Amino acid sequence: MSKEITIYDIAEKLNLSASTISRALNDHPAIKDVTKKRINDAAIEMGYRSNFFAKSLRSKSTMTIGVMVPKLDSYFLSTVISGMEKVANEAGYTILIAQSLESEEKEISNAKTMFNSRVDGLLVSATFGAKNINHFQLFLNKGIPTLFFDSILDFKNTPKIVIDNFLAGYDATQHLIEMGCKRVFHITGNLRRKVYYDRYQGYLEALKDNNLSFSEDMLFVTTLSLEASYEVSQQINELERKPDGIFVSNDTCAASIMISLKRMGFRFPEDISIIGFNNDPITQIVEPRLSTINYPGEEMGEIAAKNLINHLSGNMDIQLTNTIVLRHELLVRGSTKPV
Repeated sequence: MSKEITIYDIAEKLNLSASTISRALNDHPAIKDVTKKRINDAAIEMGYRSNFFAKSLRSKSTMTIGVMVPKLDSYFLSTVISGMEKVANEAGYTILIAQSLESEEKEISNAKTMFNSRVDGLLVSATFGAKNINHFQLFLNKGIPTLFFDSILDFKNTPKIVIDNFLAGYDATQHLIEMGCKRVFHITGNLRRKVYYDRYQGYLEALKDNNLSFSEDMLFVTTLSLEASYEVSQQINELERKPDGIFVSNDTCAASIMISLKRMGFRFPEDISIIGFNNDPITQIVEPRLSTINYPGEEMGEIAAKNLINHLSGNMDIQLTNTIVLRHELLVRGSTKPV
């Protein structure tokens, strides 16, 4: 194993003092630009690595924010992280990202990694159905600010950023009913996840308010994957009483269901109206274009990062913030029909 290069090695090579090397590597204004370039070039050539952890111990800050999410293969979460990175980078912070893959064990491991990496704060979209939440209590006990977004946990004195998923589910279903639909199906993810449960409850309330009946065969609880959408399409095609409206809690699944059912002979929106959720790019590609609920992911990420950084800067106390509810928007396109 090769020897770790230090500022003293660079100082010896360039015949300069160690203090000059240190100031140059930290971009001190007292060091001339030409000298900084010479020192930085030598550092790169020699393979010098800054002792990040030693610096963070002295400053009591790593200028790093931890971000924990269930999965990274979601367009919505990618827009959230994009918003976070934009705000964090402008403020001089680096983001450390980890995904749990919906595994409680992996989430616990990720939390320990974030804690041991001495992140200054934590932004979390939690794994659904987790029974053990002590790994987050570790941060709160240490005074490390933690903010939950999208998929939240019920911690006291921790801020949360969400949309009103109940109202969004209600609005999506109400739109289908206003378009003349009488038998509206709902395709959703695991109802142990609060976002899906709340949308389902909004769906049920809209049916109730319009005196429309609900039966168990109108609800499909799936993984919302492409494979699941094909299976749902086959089951719908085999039903004696088919839907005239479908509300899906995910745009990719909604688009895939529409494509599969079109291949089976269904027309959209003439036979079935369908609406998705999130406003993913796929909504603009399929034909007809998919009606959906716009979930402001980038805005959510920006607000989450701004609140956390403002707290770290001493400009606000996020513990005084309870829940921030962002506005969703119904986007009506060609997949839903007028009466």
